[in-house]
Amino acid sequence: MTGLEQAVVVFAAAPPRVPEGPLTWGQRLMWRATHLMGGSRAFLNCPWVLPVYGRREPADVLGGLRALLERHESLRTTFVAGPEGPVQRVAATGELPVALTVPEPGESALRAAARVAADLGRVPFDHGRDLPLRCSLVLKDGRPKAVALAFSHLAVDYQALSLLAAEWKALLRGEELPPPSWQPADQVELERSPVFLARSARSLAYWRPVLEEVPLEVFDHAPGEPEDPRFIEVELESVALAAAATALAARWTLSTTSVLLAACAAVLATASGRERAVMQLVHGNRRDPRTRGLVATVGQDALFVLDLAEQDFAALCRAAHRNALTAYRNACYDPYAMQAMREEVGRRRGREPDLDAFFNDRRGTGEWPSLPAAAPPSRTSVRDAWPGVRFKAFFTVGTAPDTGQLSLIADTAYLGRETARAMLLAVESLLVRAVREDVPMAGAARLCGMPRPGGLPAASR
Repeated sequence: MTGLEQAVVVFAAAPPRVPEGPLTWGQRLMWRATHLMGGSRAFLNCPWVLPVYGRREPADVLGGLRALLERHESLRTTFVAGPEGPVQRVAATGELPVALTVPEPGESALRAAARVAADLGRVPFDHGRDLPLRCSLVLKDGRPKAVALAFSHLAVDYQALSLLAAEWKALLRGEELPPPSWQPADQVELERSPVFLARSARSLAYWRPVLEEVPLEVFDHAPGEPEDPRFIEVELESVALAAAATALAARWTLSTTSVLLAACAAVLATASGRERAVMQLVHGNRRDPRTRGLVATVGQDALFVLDLAEQDFAALCRAAHRNALTAYRNACYDPYAMQAMREEVGRRRGREPDLDAFFNDRRGTGEWPSLPAAAPPSRTSVRDAWPGVRFKAFFTVGTAPDTGQLSLIADTAYLGRETARAMLLAVESLLVRAVREDVPMAGAARLCGMPRPGGLPAASR
């Protein structure tokens, strides 16, 4: 990509009702996460691409960006530490610089935008100074074709990005949108209400007994010599995985998310040498109707437990679906109260249990709308790497509409590169086999080529 010049979006919104105040529960969770990540906090940035529909001029696109900034307070918010905790400050006016770029020779505008968005997302935000988004306009033959963006996760979650994408289409069509009915300040007030404080107390009551008896480590085996970089993300792209998950979900009247979650939990438990998987689920947390149009970070972590004692994979998927719903119902809590409870449990047990195994489905609809009729060969690759993140195993379902994207961030002190790759292929194998036949959970590891308990062979660790 070659930078040509830079434009500026000047925005001027109505003065915010609450120009400065505390963070929402979702923002508190992300604030803590960004500080725990340290030098790898750019991991929490959210690259995003907005296609430019029709024949538009640059002024049309810049006007659409201005409208989004003026509509949503979270996009013009900075975050600073205060004497009583972090606070958010909403600006009414300001400027957003927009770089103008062109694709490289032979590169499509959308592919160029995806690459630029990824580059923008690799730089950490200075949350006390920067607007929580960066932007570049991709031009071809002088016309805008796509907008490459990177957002701070303190400002948006992936549901919020889907909302922005829908509004973007409407704005480019020239539609008048009603003003947003819910802003982060409204969410803060809601979370201080007796109803939400009672939800928080119920969530803590659900988490506590699990924390009191869960193993203290994600893996029983001791860490070995890590690779450099220590944390890698291995990705599987598989049409076969997506087609199998779709077929099984229809057969068993479940969501594809539940099917994928069950398979990932089974592989994780097998790799850890246990009969139970304990994972945190990244949950959108928008069951309250008022939050469904909110552009902000609402999501929180849900605590999911799944025993592999079920007779076959079909029963395991149904159990995963039930247990995930329970986890989601108990994922609405004050992160400060949650951390205090976790520390209390840790003092009694000698230290806090390690819950650094995660599952996140980033798809908005839970579908793959553009799967090809014939499945090309699956492929794996190392997608990214970091010197340090707060995960030992993190499964992510990607957003590609035409293939199943499943990635695994692995701490290579516990799961080497080849073990991470084998785990992803084991998920695929388990799903594909389950389409053809009943898969008993006893012996599923051998049938589906799952890694042996403990991850890598002892000589390799």
